[in-house]
Amino acid sequence: MATQVTPSAAVRRESLEGLAPQGLKPSGEVHWNFVASELVEAAIRRGEGRLAEMGPFVAVTSPHTGRSPNDKFVVQESSSEADVDWGKVNQPMAQAHYEALKADVKQYLNTLPELFVQDLYCGADPATRLSVRYVLPNAWHASFVRNMFIRPAVEELATFAPNFTVYHAPEFQADPAKHGTRTTTFIVLNIAERTILIGGTRYAGELKKSMFTVMNYLLPKQGVLSMHCSANIGPAGDTALFFGLSGTGKTTLSADPTRGLIGDDEHGWSSEGTFNFEGGCYAKVINLSPENEPDIYQTTQMFGTVLENVVLNEPSRSVDFANQSITENTRASYPLHYIKNHVPSGRGGHPKNVVFLTADAFGVLPPIAKLTPEQAMYYFLSGYTAKVAGTERGVTEPQATFSACFGAVFLVWHPTKYAEMLGELLRTHGSQVWLVNTGWSGGAYGVGQRMKLSYTRTMVRAALDGSLANASFAADPIFGLHLPNAIDGVPSDVLNPRSTWADGAAYDAQASKLAGMFRDNITKFGAAVSPAILGAGPKG
Repeated sequence: MATQVTPSAAVRRESLEGLAPQGLKPSGEVHWNFVASELVEAAIRRGEGRLAEMGPFVAVTSPHTGRSPNDKFVVQESSSEADVDWGKVNQPMAQAHYEALKADVKQYLNTLPELFVQDLYCGADPATRLSVRYVLPNAWHASFVRNMFIRPAVEELATFAPNFTVYHAPEFQADPAKHGTRTTTFIVLNIAERTILIGGTRYAGELKKSMFTVMNYLLPKQGVLSMHCSANIGPAGDTALFFGLSGTGKTTLSADPTRGLIGDDEHGWSSEGTFNFEGGCYAKVINLSPENEPDIYQTTQMFGTVLENVVLNEPSRSVDFANQSITENTRASYPLHYIKNHVPSGRGGHPKNVVFLTADAFGVLPPIAKLTPEQAMYYFLSGYTAKVAGTERGVTEPQATFSACFGAVFLVWHPTKYAEMLGELLRTHGSQVWLVNTGWSGGAYGVGQRMKLSYTRTMVRAALDGSLANASFAADPIFGLHLPNAIDGVPSDVLNPRSTWADGAAYDAQASKLAGMFRDNITKFGAAVSPAILGAGPKG
């Protein structure tokens, strides 16, 4: 027999105004602010996915198994038009097209038999946080956003007043001719109306990253830097930031059992310190193992975690983390408190150290280097990593990727605005910046070997605990980076990438080639980059 909740124990989780402020009049049932267990029950009942061994929920989002950046639009309107860096990242959508799409999405949501609403906060700093209402047709997507954002106290829900609304319609297909989209998929931000429309894709990452885009617009207007980085804090109260693109180790290295985890992906840096935007983590789990990443692995064995596009072994329903048959971009979404050494407040002080992570598949960048302030700005604007060869026919060498500020696809202002804000914060608070290569050593991908995670952890810990700050350094002749001569626990030949190559001349040629790519990339920012920053780039 189902357990009955007595009236005295019941707490109102529905907004007193319902969905009227969102312009919705649903014909079906609306489930307000279900908790994790209720959402999983609903998702199983609705056939949205399966439970894996130990209880995490598994969803498949095919055919979209990653974000659709070419289908992202910003509505062109007077309040923000002069601020937005229009182009490939921020494609304009006409107001008329937006109105037509919004009307059709609302009509679609009104006809569904069930809707799930989640009222959540984006931002751990009460001074700048957003109150966000997600309206979703699927229970598992509601579970995802509940994991990813900050959950209000239940007593706050009846009077929760959203200042941003996300309308989610993953099965709704846009009409490019009518709606001004590129395809049937759309992610549309209207800054003036404070709304987001998402449809034509089941990939849950769009629900998270669209709000990051919002914060990237609103926070700089308030003098707060928005950052695509993870953050943790040491026993002495020292905060560290980790910037890096997907696959560079941002989540892995910030989940350090000796330090408290503030957050794994999106943060703000204000005059008061740093703060997480989220209340959860969204970790990449391809080839995840309990030996290399025990804390993250443990979350994948817990009820409430949402696993995206992983493959289950039958009949045990254990996860085959090495299986890429659906996608290489397999993910786990879990609440921050599933990491035992998390920081409950989601806040830290001004960072003492900042780490730029890159996975250099060319095999020429050093495993760790100390950056000058000018070099920090150069490598921040560059946002470099390299993808491995062999993923496409005819691609036989690594592919360089430059993503300004380590998150170009999420920026709204011109990248130099974020770079200038970071430079000012680094100067004001004396933060030391390090460049860490988690990629290849001894040769490019296919010849060299991926840097051992144990070495990387040792080097990063030496940087964060202060033991590396006063070490002796040698300048690299091509990149001008400052390489430590010795670190306890790391073989000395590993620290200088040239010494790991069998053929020094081959290293020089490869390093000069990559240096040229850096120089070509930085020119796209034109006169907005100062001569001092330009001069901090590679020389070879």
